[in-house]
Amino acid sequence: MTTELDLKPAERPTFYFIGVTTKQSSIMKVFPAWAEHLGLGDCTIRGVDCRWHDEPSVYRRVTEFIKHDPNSLGGLVTTHKIDLLRACRDLFDELDPYAELLGEISCISKRNGRLIGHAKDPITSGLSLEAFCPASYWAESGADMCLLGAGGSSLALTAYLAKNQPDTQRRPATIYVTNRSVPRLEEMQRIHKEMGSDLNIEYSHCARPEDNDAVVNALKPGSMVVNATGLGKDAPGSPITDAARFPQGGLAWEFNYRGELVFLDQANSQKEARNLTVEDGWVYFIHGWTRVIAEVFNLDIPTEGPAFETLSQIAAGAR
Repeated sequence: MTTELDLKPAERPTFYFIGVTTKQSSIMKVFPAWAEHLGLGDCTIRGVDCRWHDEPSVYRRVTEFIKHDPNSLGGLVTTHKIDLLRACRDLFDELDPYAELLGEISCISKRNGRLIGHAKDPITSGLSLEAFCPASYWAESGADMCLLGAGGSSLALTAYLAKNQPDTQRRPATIYVTNRSVPRLEEMQRIHKEMGSDLNIEYSHCARPEDNDAVVNALKPGSMVVNATGLGKDAPGSPITDAARFPQGGLAWEFNYRGELVFLDQANSQKEARNLTVEDGWVYFIHGWTRVIAEVFNLDIPTEGPAFETLSQIAAGAR
């Protein structure tokens, strides 16, 4: 596994995964299987591990390396999406509209010598949401959504709802966003205002898991609770305590698919008693990676249908 201190020139076409614990990700086994199926040729994947909220110089070194190394094609960014763009904005020749709007990048690609940053999460989070929660659910239930965490994933999901679901009947009645620090909440509010969002959002500073419990416990029946933090994957724990009570007949969505996944365990422990629909991040994983691979390798990869199902089956077999 490559680290930020061991960025050697790639000897063959290389796709990068910039994260925290990349060696543990299923993509390290899934990507070679997908590459063979998609006919990508002699290419490989490398992980680049950076510390959570690492030094700007680390992000710059990684980005400059990918930009200037001929065999480095681009890659996927997780956890560091906001921090990397803040540190490296001047290194990119182009940003897509979502990257400009959200101030983050989840995908780095190269075209004709130009380094391009993309924010794919508004697309992939929307596809993943609709895979288990049809847009009609919100009008039928009148339910709300609680996003635990105000980072890039939460921002992306709200951007999807604001931009791709203009009909208010196809959205949660109210979206509650919590975060343990105030600046991220303020930044999210600023971006929502800038995009002209008409989403009904309440922002809450919840410094402790017990504070999140209070928000979750007050949700309407049928509401959705989302773990949009890195807790349970990139850091230990959960944004809520075991005292939290998921909404009766509601939905619990763990954005992560690997790690200790305490939030997922908490939801599953109440699944029968509270009649919950519980979803992990596996479908999000599939959409997230296929959208980035399509961009970096300039491929047309469908988001549904037989071809997508084949990729999903390949991933499950290699997981």
